[in-house]
Amino acid sequence: MSPKLNALTLMGHPESRLVRKRSTAMSVRFALTGGTCETREGPVGYDAGDAIVTGTCGEEWPIERDRFLAGYEPISPTVRGQNGSYRKRPTVVQALRLDRPMRVSVGRQNDPLDAQPGDWLLRYEDGSNGVIQDSIFRETYEAAPGESRWPPPM
Repeated sequence: MSPKLNALTLMGHPESRLVRKRSTAMSVRFALTGGTCETREGPVGYDAGDAIVTGTCGEEWPIERDRFLAGYEPISPTVRGQNGSYRKRPTVVQALRLDRPMRVSVGRQNDPLDAQPGDWLLRYEDGSNGVIQDSIFRETYEAAPGESRWPPPM
C-alpha cells in the first residue's frame, strides 16, 4: 500500500474492491441517551436516538439515526424507527484490506479507531468511513455486481 494511503484515497487504490452488505437480519435498539459503544475496533460515541446495531457475531456499532433510517429497512413486525429487526439495503461501498495499522475517524464525533493489519477499511457513499475485522467482513459482506475479485485472499 502507498505510504500516503488514507480513507480519502481509498476510491483510487488498485487493491480496493466494491462490496455490499449481505441481506442479514440484525437486532437494533435506539439509544435513549448519548454514550459510547465499545466496538471491536474501539470506542465510538453516539447521541440519543442513534441506532445501536448488533451484528451476527454479537458485535455492536452505532449509526447516526438519519443515516440508519436511510440505509436500513425494518423486518416485519418491526416498525420503522423502533427497536427490532432490520436489514441493510443493498448499497455498494469501497473496501480495502489493510496491510498496516491505520487510524480512521468514524461517526458523528470523528472517533478515532485503530485499524490493524488484516482489518477492512470501508468508504461509504456519503463519504464516511468504517473499519471491520476480517472474519466479520467475510461473513457479512459479498462482492458487488461486477466485482470479479472475490473471495478476497486470506
